[in-house]
Amino acid sequence: MYNIIPLLLILISLSVIIVIVSRKFSVLAALDVDSIPAEKEAKFKERIISNRLKRNIIKFWAKVSRVLTPLGQLASGYIKSKVRKLYQAKNIYQENYRVDSSETIDQLFFQAEELKKRDDLEAVEKKYIEIIGMDSKNLKAFKELARIYFDKKEFEEAKQTFEYILKLKEGDEDIYDIYFNLTEVYQAMGKFLDATRALKKALKIEPANPRYLDTMLEISIIIKDKALAIDTYEKLLKANPENNKLEEFKNKIDAL
Repeated sequence: MYNIIPLLLILISLSVIIVIVSRKFSVLAALDVDSIPAEKEAKFKERIISNRLKRNIIKFWAKVSRVLTPLGQLASGYIKSKVRKLYQAKNIYQENYRVDSSETIDQLFFQAEELKKRDDLEAVEKKYIEIIGMDSKNLKAFKELARIYFDKKEFEEAKQTFEYILKLKEGDEDIYDIYFNLTEVYQAMGKFLDATRALKKALKIEPANPRYLDTMLEISIIIKDKALAIDTYEKLLKANPENNKLEEFKNKIDAL
C-alpha cells in the first residue's frame, strides 16, 4: 500500500506538468500577428515570437524545476521528451502553414499594388506587415515596407527595416542596393557620415556605379570632405564622362 503512494504522486505531478506545457505552447501557437503594427519599430514577427518564446520557456522551466526536484532524473527526461515533441509539432505546423499560404501572399502583394495606385500608404503598409506575419523572411515584403516608410517620411522605421534586411541577407553579394537605400534614408535624416559609411559599402561591391558615385560626390561636398570629393570626382569622370553635372561638381570642389 505504502509503495503505491509515491507512484501516485509521480503520476499526478507529471499530469500537472503536461497541462502546463500544453497551455504554454497553445498560447504561442495562437500568437496574434495583428499586434505587429503596434510594435513596428523593428519588432517584426520573428523578433516578437523569439522574445515571447524565450520568456515563456524561462517561466516554464522555473515551474517545471520546482516540481521535478523531488521526482529525480526520470521525470525530467520524460518532460524534456514531451517538450521536444511539442517543438517539432509546432515547427511542422508553421512550415506547412507557410507553404499553404503562398497563394494568399501573392494575393496580398497584388492588393498592395492596387492600394499604391490609390496612394493609400497606410493600407499598403498593413498588407506588407500581414505578409511578413505569414513569412518572416520575405525579403520583397521587407523591401517594399521599408520604401513605404521612406515615402511616409518615417525614416527611423525605414532605417531599421533596411538594417533588418541586411541581417537576413548577411553574406550575400547582391546587397549593394540595400546599402544604397540606407544611404538615402541617412541623407533624409541629415546623418551624412552614416550615409557615407553605408555608401562606401555599396561602392565596395559596385565601385563604378555612376549613381552611387554621384551621390557620394554630393555628400562629400555637403560634409566638406575635399579629399573624398576629389577622389570620387575622378572615379565618376572615368565611369560616366558624359555626366552633365561634372562641371558643377568641379566648381563646388574648388570652392571647398
